[in-house]
Amino acid sequence: MTDSTSLRIAILVYEACTGSQVFGITDVLRIGMDLGLDIKARKGPAFDIELIGLAGKSIKIAGGISVGIKRPAGKYDLLIVPGLEINRHVDWDKRLASLSRELAFIKKTFAAGTAVASACVGAFLLGEAGLLNGRKSTTAWLFAPELARRYPATRLQADAVFLEDGAVMTTGAVSSSFDLAIQLVKRTLGAEVATATARVALLSNQRASQSPFVDSALMERGLPAFSQQLQLWFSERLADEYDLNRLALTFHISPSTLLRRIKVETGQSPLDMLQLARVEKAKQLLSNTTWSIARITAEVGYSDVSSFSRLFTRLVGETPARYRRR
Repeated sequence: MTDSTSLRIAILVYEACTGSQVFGITDVLRIGMDLGLDIKARKGPAFDIELIGLAGKSIKIAGGISVGIKRPAGKYDLLIVPGLEINRHVDWDKRLASLSRELAFIKKTFAAGTAVASACVGAFLLGEAGLLNGRKSTTAWLFAPELARRYPATRLQADAVFLEDGAVMTTGAVSSSFDLAIQLVKRTLGAEVATATARVALLSNQRASQSPFVDSALMERGLPAFSQQLQLWFSERLADEYDLNRLALTFHISPSTLLRRIKVETGQSPLDMLQLARVEKAKQLLSNTTWSIARITAEVGYSDVSSFSRLFTRLVGETPARYRRR
């Protein structure tokens, strides 16, 4: 029997969804509940967690593993949508079309007043259901450009680990489902229990950015051809001053068309792309050379170390010196 104050959470289990997110979130919440009983002296669990699905009593998730599920029943406080098993060459139209029942359920549940959270590329299901329109969102950094292309009405923040906009929450790549769980523990049981939960589970409760983990080579291979050309052009001219008109002239299009096309393909501006390219080069030099930060700053086109350090910290989530040490 749960407390009347328990948060009723449903995790939507569907074909080929990612088990680590389904069970990882559940496990962290259960650790939080156990610690909450001690630290907060609760008399009952803080979360009532159900694995729900829309077909039968079991379903095969990623890896062909069968998981027992319940049919949805009653009103939930929160619906969590895990990510799904995909690769960079996935046919999103076909994959999402196969989840039409789940998409309709997400949309209906949200309209009925239930908050909705996605883990990793579960954000694509939220986008397809229309929940990201006009809202901030994030997803796995590798698939962020595709999310921006498919759902241009969302305000994508590709580097974020966890975002909340109204009753919609989204998270970054695979392990950020743990960040979602820690956030739920924090708001339900308090910061002390959340910190203890993170320590017991060997998790960080302060991750703010995916940027330290981004592999620019993987990102570039996943971009449309035009954006790849622009990325290559920038990589060969990192020290050049940014000039939108010159850039547009080089690619034989107008500045407005260039801005619009890059926004559609990547969710960024050309200047964003250049800044990221400069920071990625700096990351390589910090890791692979003993050059001073001043020399690295000049190498990637900046004359002021402080200004570049602020940019680096904003995009990476830590200073150049700390990145080098780590």
